Amino acid sequence: MSPTPPSSTGVPPAAADANEAIRRFVRARRGRSWTAEDRAEYARLLEIWTSAADRTVAGVG
Repeated sequence: MSPTPPSSTGVPPAAADANEAIRRFVRARRGRSWTAEDRAEYARLLEIWTSAADRTVAGVG
């Protein structure tokens, strides 16, 4: 048995975790303008999610 069961949504755990971090980040800033730091952090989180998704497509993650 694998140490991490597959997600019920079919999304790999690393990508799902990154997606949830993005959702929390965006929700916390709802209703206000984003600063340059906010945009930079969002870009960083998006890179993490993209990397996780790429690994999944490549069969690595």
